[in-house]
Amino acid sequence: MNRTTLARDPETPRFWLPLAVFLLLVAAVSALGGAVTATSVDGWYQTLAKPGFNPPDWVFAPVWSTLFVLMAVAAALVWRRGSARRRPAMAWFAVQLGLNLAWSCVFFGLQAPGAALLVLLLLWLAIAGTLWRFWRADRLAGLLLVPYLAWVTYAGGLNFMIWRLN
Repeated sequence: MNRTTLARDPETPRFWLPLAVFLLLVAAVSALGGAVTATSVDGWYQTLAKPGFNPPDWVFAPVWSTLFVLMAVAAALVWRRGSARRRPAMAWFAVQLGLNLAWSCVFFGLQAPGAALLVLLLLWLAIAGTLWRFWRADRLAGLLLVPYLAWVTYAGGLNFMIWRLN
């Protein structure tokens, strides 16, 4: 497909504009979560006993950045579909994004790993629900959320062990 054909493709603005909006949305959530995390990551978090499978601190930023981009692309793909499935899928997306931010606020902001584990369980369920809704609307969108669900599963193990060890 050449540039002229792409410019005339009616699907083009239905993907790129929503992608930009979703990228801004997930960037805002990431920034808010990062700001909350920064209040504890160099102090309280460093004092916690952590399991042997805890990755080095530098791993978290690139992993989360990648996951947030994948979330935005997935949401833009579903938005582009414009089907009746879009509204419930976007509702699930909003819920999981809110719970994602809530986890940072509870774990790092409130310094409450036990309560954060409960939020993480709700987040996992919301991601699974979002993945299912996205899959029904656009299979690629659903697949793009698989790494997110996998990472949050891993993060759940970390959160659980940190709560148990402390």
